[in-house]
Amino acid sequence: MNKKLMAAAVAGVLVAPAAFAQSSNVQLYGRVNVGVDYYKAPGASAIVGGVPVAPVNGSADYSREGRFRIYDNSSRVGLRGTEDLGNGLKAIFQIETGVKFEDGSGGQTGQGGQGDGSKGFWGTRDTYGGLQANWGRVTFGRQSMYWANGVNAQFAASWINTEIPWTNGTNLGRVSGGGIVTARVSNTLQYTTPTWAGNNFTLSWSPGGNSGLQETVQNKNASVDADGQIWAATWRGTFGPFYGQIDYANVKANKLGVLAAGNPLVGQEFQQKGQLYKAGASWGYHPGARIGLIWVRTSQNRATGLTANQTVKKDGFTINWSHTFGNIQAMAQYGWTGDIKNCAAVDAALCSDTSAKAWMIGGRYLLSKRTWLYLSYNQITNKSNDFMDYTGGGITSTNQGVNTPYGADPRTLAFGFFHHF
Repeated sequence: MNKKLMAAAVAGVLVAPAAFAQSSNVQLYGRVNVGVDYYKAPGASAIVGGVPVAPVNGSADYSREGRFRIYDNSSRVGLRGTEDLGNGLKAIFQIETGVKFEDGSGGQTGQGGQGDGSKGFWGTRDTYGGLQANWGRVTFGRQSMYWANGVNAQFAASWINTEIPWTNGTNLGRVSGGGIVTARVSNTLQYTTPTWAGNNFTLSWSPGGNSGLQETVQNKNASVDADGQIWAATWRGTFGPFYGQIDYANVKANKLGVLAAGNPLVGQEFQQKGQLYKAGASWGYHPGARIGLIWVRTSQNRATGLTANQTVKKDGFTINWSHTFGNIQAMAQYGWTGDIKNCAAVDAALCSDTSAKAWMIGGRYLLSKRTWLYLSYNQITNKSNDFMDYTGGGITSTNQGVNTPYGADPRTLAFGFFHHF
C-alpha cells in the first residue's frame, strides 16, 4: 500500500472528527534495526574497593559467559504531522513507539531482563504536541533532552547496533545512577529557537515523572516528596563543514524520606542531585566523512557503592570517525574515562581503579539510502572497580543482576540489518 494512503488511513482512525485529519499533513514513519550478535563479559574480579566479594557457589568469578542472541536496538514506528493555521503558525504533533522485533512482547524490559522504558507501550519514545512559527517551536510531552549528539556521533543513534556507552553522556558506570541519567523524559516542556547564522538553542524543563505525588507538610518524611525537576539546555552550531554542540542538564530527583537503619546515611533526608555536561565538535572533511571529539562529565551527590554524603564527578572522552567509499562506510571510535574524583577520604579505595577504555570498529554496506547491512565490534576494558556496559536500546552484555560484575570487560560482535521507512 502507498505509504501516504496508509498514513491517511491510520490518521482517519485515530483522529476525530475526520474533517480535521483531512486538513493535516500526517506521515507514517519508522525504523527496523535487528540482527544477530555474540556477546560476553569476561574478567570480572569480584573485587569492590580493593576488598574481595564473598564467593558465590564456591567461586568469586562473576564473568559473564558468551552467547548468541537475536537483538533489536531502538526499532520504532511513529506518526507525525502538521496543520497550517495561517500567518506562519502551525500545529505539530508526533507519536512514536518502540517496537520489540526480537520477541513481540508488550513489556518494558530488554533482552537481559533489565528495564527499557522506550518500548512496550504506545507513545514510549519522543511523543509531543505543540506550536511552531518563525519565533521557534514549543512542545509538550515525552521528549529527549541532553543526550543527542547531532552529526558528531550517529553510530548507535542512526547507523549500527551500539557505540561506546559514554558517547552520549548518560552512562559513566557508577556515576550515572539514582535518577541522574537524562535522556528521554516524561512531562517535558521544550522550546527550540529558530536558527540564526547557523546557531540554535533548545531549552527543556520537566517537573519529573511522578509529579502527581506530593506529601503534606506533616507527613513530609514518610515516603516521597515529589519536588524533583530537570532543567536542560542545548546549543548547536553549523559553520560550513564544522559542527559543534554543548549540552547541560541540572537534575534533582524526588526527595525520599529519612533513610532507614542499615544505610550509611541513616537519619538523613536523601535527595539525589546531579549536573551533566557535554561538549563536542566535528569536521566533515569530505562528503560522507567526519572526525570529531566529545567530552562528557557527570557530577552527583551520591555514586553507586559510596558511603559518605559527597558530590563526586567523572569525565569521559570519545574520538569518532567515519568515511564513505562508494556504497561502503567505515567507522571507528576510541574512548576513555578517568577515575571517580572528589571522593571523601573514607571512600578513597572505592573511587580508585574506576576508569575504563573502549573502542569500536564497524562498517555499513549501503543497499540504498534507507537500507543497509552492517558489521561491528565493540569492546570495553573496565578497571576492577567499575562496570560500564553497552545498555542502549535495552541491550546489555553483563545484566548486572544480583552479582554486579565489577571489572568485567564487555564485548559484542554484531551483524545487523537496518531499514528506514
